[in-house]
Amino acid sequence: MSLRLRLIILNFLQIGLWGTWLISLGGYMGRELGFTGGEIGSVYATMGIASLFMPALLGIVADRWVNAERLLGICHLLGAACLVWISTITSPSLMFVAMLINVMVYMPTIALANTVSYNALEKAGMDIVKDYPPIRTWGTVGFVLSMWIVDIAGFAFSKHQLYFGAAMALVLGFYAFTLPACPPAKTPRNGSLVSALGLDAFKLFRIPKMAIFFVFAMLLGAALQITNAFGSSFLDSFHCIPEYADSLAVRFPIILLSVSQISETFCILLIPFFLKRFGIKNVMLMSMLAWFLRFGLFGVGTPSGMGFVALLLSMIVYGVAFDFFNISGSLFVESEVKSNIRASAQGLFMIMTNGLGATIGGYGSGWVVEHFTANGVRDWPAIWFVFAGYALVIAIVFAIVFKYKHNPEAIAKKV
Repeated sequence: MSLRLRLIILNFLQIGLWGTWLISLGGYMGRELGFTGGEIGSVYATMGIASLFMPALLGIVADRWVNAERLLGICHLLGAACLVWISTITSPSLMFVAMLINVMVYMPTIALANTVSYNALEKAGMDIVKDYPPIRTWGTVGFVLSMWIVDIAGFAFSKHQLYFGAAMALVLGFYAFTLPACPPAKTPRNGSLVSALGLDAFKLFRIPKMAIFFVFAMLLGAALQITNAFGSSFLDSFHCIPEYADSLAVRFPIILLSVSQISETFCILLIPFFLKRFGIKNVMLMSMLAWFLRFGLFGVGTPSGMGFVALLLSMIVYGVAFDFFNISGSLFVESEVKSNIRASAQGLFMIMTNGLGATIGGYGSGWVVEHFTANGVRDWPAIWFVFAGYALVIAIVFAIVFKYKHNPEAIAKKV
């Protein structure tokens, strides 16, 4: 089997595993377990909590003591056990604990899978910048396919999605041990633990431009968790309305939501042109306005007629909302910091978005949903309009306070 195919399988399973439960778990907890909006939000906040420290800690383990591919396999085998355990839980507090343990072993595997892939490509004399992106695209294909299987098989609102995820984690866990060896670096390390954890990058907060950027990175990171946690519950709410009960959007909500990931795949291809033409600040503003449209279109969306068109458009603009912020933000950090703290700065960017941002998004969205719930009935239009207002305010303030001069030549070197 060629190296390229081996890495395609790795990425397909790695991100596909996430797709078995990330989008559908909120609907399962809401419909089948009867969790409140706040309880669902807190469960999704565990991903942010785990991302604050686990990727860095396991990164140190892989750098110093254990082969990255072995650590990757161990984490996924533990994750398989966690997902089986979670399928037996009906208590919100225990669900929080179990999901926290699960994401503590899953979130670091995203970086570990990248490390294994980069190391294998480098040893094979391949061009990482050229050869890895097409391989990584199969991860998104795996994510979408998992969502489709969950929906078509009828797992979207049942514990069977967790069994499916556990089976995939088990396969990936054993498969990881067959991957090319990625041993710890043998070079001496003189850096402190603080540097290894990426904490030295916090000195970037002394620079006003960077401080403003990281604050807005955190605020936008919060937006991502909102539809992850409540997108399926929102679409499922229409099954109680007779005129919508048999619509495709209600029967297959996860497939409809998967259009967001399909859009994400295509929007990645637009990033180089938009960055060169408009600059990072304007591209990030496009992302913020896309989040405004994402939530606003959800607010007016219904499963039929023009309401369905609104839902479909919301899925399409998600690609701009997600990609234009995450990729352009990472490139901004790359272009602005010195080489000696480049890795630390990227780690800080992840902490602000996937760590603090995701935590705030999980708890904050849960509070908003709970606030607009009366007698078990959620006022979804009001909920989505609040989120849309949040994104619009962020965009307006960002446009005013973030100062950045576009340099097409510098951007061209990065893309």
